[in-house]
Amino acid sequence: MDDFYVLVILYAKPGREAELREKLRAVVAPSRRDAGNLRYEMFEQQDDPRRFVFIEHWDSPAAQEAHHTQTEHIRRFQEDGSDAVERMELFYRMKLVA
Repeated sequence: MDDFYVLVILYAKPGREAELREKLRAVVAPSRRDAGNLRYEMFEQQDDPRRFVFIEHWDSPAAQEAHHTQTEHIRRFQEDGSDAVERMELFYRMKLVA
């Protein structure tokens, strides 16, 4: 099986967490409809509203790559929303072990 998981943590610039939250929320529903998507969830850390966590499950690396490089909603976020991101804390591609 080629399916795999992605864990991403983004950190908002100070004072821009509400803006980033809304721009990130705008990519969730369309991402769930992307070909090969099995799970796409966005979380906000309870004790740090600047930290956003994504857990994704894809049926193949190619599906995740297409999502990240070819979809309109991600392109729009990269052009209009990414300036509210202070940093990407991590980006892990993982396979389920147990």
